[in-house]
Amino acid sequence: MKKQFKAESKKLLDMMINAIYTNKEIFLRELVSNASDALDKLYYTSLTDDKLEVKKENLEIRITPNKEERTLTICDNGIGMTKEELETNLGTIAKSGSELFKENNEKQEDIQIIGQFGVGFYSAFMVSEKVCVTSKSIKSLDAYTWESSGADGYSITKAEKKSHGTEIVLYLKDNTEEVSYDEFLEEYTIEHLVKKYSDYIHYPIKMLEVHTHKKEDSEEEEIHEEDKTLNSMVPIWKKNKQDVKEEEYQDFYTDKFYDYEKPARIFRSVVEGKCNFTSLLFIPNHAPYDYYSKDYEKGLQLYSKGVLIMDKCSDLLPDYFSFVKGLVDSEDISLNISRETLQENHQIKTIATGIEAKIKKELETFLEEDRENYETFFRAFGMQFKYGIYSTYGMKKEELKDLLLYVSSTDKKYVTLKEYVANMKEKQENIYYACGETIDKIDLLPQVEAVKDKGYEILYLTDYMDEFVFKVMQEYDGKKFMNVSDEKLDLDSEEEKQVLKKANENCKEMFLKMQEALKEHVSSIQFTHRLKNHPVCLTSKGDMSAQMEKVLNAMPNKEENVKAEVVMEINENHEIRKKLEDLYEKKDFDTLEKYTKILYAQARLIEGFSLENPTEISNLVCEALSK
Repeated sequence: MKKQFKAESKKLLDMMINAIYTNKEIFLRELVSNASDALDKLYYTSLTDDKLEVKKENLEIRITPNKEERTLTICDNGIGMTKEELETNLGTIAKSGSELFKENNEKQEDIQIIGQFGVGFYSAFMVSEKVCVTSKSIKSLDAYTWESSGADGYSITKAEKKSHGTEIVLYLKDNTEEVSYDEFLEEYTIEHLVKKYSDYIHYPIKMLEVHTHKKEDSEEEEIHEEDKTLNSMVPIWKKNKQDVKEEEYQDFYTDKFYDYEKPARIFRSVVEGKCNFTSLLFIPNHAPYDYYSKDYEKGLQLYSKGVLIMDKCSDLLPDYFSFVKGLVDSEDISLNISRETLQENHQIKTIATGIEAKIKKELETFLEEDRENYETFFRAFGMQFKYGIYSTYGMKKEELKDLLLYVSSTDKKYVTLKEYVANMKEKQENIYYACGETIDKIDLLPQVEAVKDKGYEILYLTDYMDEFVFKVMQEYDGKKFMNVSDEKLDLDSEEEKQVLKKANENCKEMFLKMQEALKEHVSSIQFTHRLKNHPVCLTSKGDMSAQMEKVLNAMPNKEENVKAEVVMEINENHEIRKKLEDLYEKKDFDTLEKYTKILYAQARLIEGFSLENPTEISNLVCEALSK
């Protein structure tokens, strides 16, 4: 006689099939996890029942596809269910026999029952038009079959079964245009899903493989059958460290994370505290092809009791460590009823905090112990550290500042900020840097030549984000960052300052006249001592430099152009000074205007900027040369 699900159970079953589970292949994970629970229950019951003899090595899960019948069978030789338990566990949705077992055995340590909600079984209806469960309990001589085609109800009838355990037969749905249910009968698909989700179930998951080959000297085919164990059972991260070779970790990494190169670093840890977890993490040698694209998905694999819950749990990694690959296994995390998403975020936050600290420490060790390979790694992923500082407005600078590398003017090699500060000259107050597209172009800047001539080391900033990072960091170890193109840069002695101040005051009116020729392009014009042999340069006032203006205006979807406050500085000791003063004294303002425009264009080209009016400048240069 067919029995009806309760009204609320019907509604929940519909939700189960259409809403709770978003991925149809999850059904196999759920049924295998339930089978594993049944084996666990039998084993732990045997520990307290002298009459029950159970050898753990005999416990197993078996999967059998039948293409002709279009059925998929999952069976175990676990504790089994009585008629009443079939009624209770399968007749009432969300009634978990596993949870009840755990509650009744609270004193038994090391119980790692996977199921806790009693709904995973119903994921079978996502792929099945009918489900039959035949089970025989260790507490009963009789076996029973529970059968259902979904929300229309179920029946329980007496059955024949020789040994204890449970056998689930799924009658797969007909194929549709969107879904081919036949794929779940393919041996390679079954093996792939077991490897993906249930590889570390600690009982063997077996499938009978059938091989055919021709007999020798005959056209007849010979059939050979053999059992194949689909899962590894013991996770590599739970084996004793001394029993795992480096090559095994490398093979695990290349196999699980589809990388053709071995990782740069491997580190494994066990953390005990508010939330216990084990982690196995890898730092890649190179960036994947889509790393700096929107298509890249960060995240660590998340396991609960050896069962894969999420393939990429993004909450476990901050964006600036998004390159890290690996996994976390925890028995303490709370899951939602589909085991596809997390229920309590605070546990994941606790794990993520621990993971972040582990990664930072490992990277610091990497930098200290293997500088050459760290520099290779930094070229691939260093931008993430910079972005981490900038995107948090400097809040993460303490975590990331000592992982940064910059090319130094001293020997054109990478240095850390700590190394720069350690090598600073006595009484040096600033960390000097210069920005440009390449190191060679930065070296051509007249401001750089002057600072180097004073004996100061300069950091070359060639990434578009570099200067923004220094702006939000503001200082390192009490030393402020100073752009060599900043108007505030002052390397003169007191005597030199007085000479320059007097020269600027004397030519104040001339500069105002010259500024008229450049209109809004510069905020002021003045003499400088920051140049050695060059006649002119551009410097910036305020927090935005000319290079920052260039970067911001190149970004897509900007509402309007930003503008740095630019100062044109003329070398007080260059011959061009006398020429400009002569033109002003003779009131040849037309020629003075032309020379001013040429000098400004020259300064822009030196800084690596384009000219807004190249034709006009070309004509002015030709006119000046022809005189």
